[in-house]
Amino acid sequence: MIVAGIGSKRGVSVDDVLAALDAALARAALARDDVALIAAPAVKGGEAGISEAAAKLGLPLVLVPQTQLEAASNRTKTRSERVIALLRVPSAAETAALAAAGAKARLLGPRLALGPVTCALARREEEEA
Repeated sequence: MIVAGIGSKRGVSVDDVLAALDAALARAALARDDVALIAAPAVKGGEAGISEAAAKLGLPLVLVPQTQLEAASNRTKTRSERVIALLRVPSAAETAALAAAGAKARLLGPRLALGPVTCALARREEEEA
């Protein structure tokens, strides 16, 4: 399962979010159909661009609580001083993707920044039988 984590500045548009998602998917050689859900920090719950992007794609939007973002912090690949000051985590997109994908999730690469939006992709490692 692929989870797309989204971080953003205030007031992003649905087009901004979809452009960042598409760029991250292209870099990972994946398609929109490969994504199972969109995740974002809970503080982004009021961002219409993020919720509209999830709705347009027909995907659930998971708003990740701060404690779960912090718990995923040690698994990130990038570090933003701005995000640390605002959210106390190294990357909003990466921690959201990792937290929503689960404890065994791994990032497919560092977050991709495109304009006012960042997107990170995480894969949930399936349980072995």
